[in-house]
Amino acid sequence: MGMIRTLGISAVVSLLLAGPAHAAGSIQLPDPSGITLFSLGIAGLLIGRHFAGKRRD
Repeated sequence: MGMIRTLGISAVVSLLLAGPAHAAGSIQLPDPSGITLFSLGIAGLLIGRHFAGKRRD
């Protein structure tokens, strides 16, 4: 019961203290190209298949 109470109190405090960051200026980042997004998708697929193949019995 004490763990749940501590977790609840910390969640409420975190929500009360959360606020937007006040940045002095914003940095413009370029949009990623299509080939970059495609490459990241293929890499994620390969990594996912690699770890899915290592299941423990």
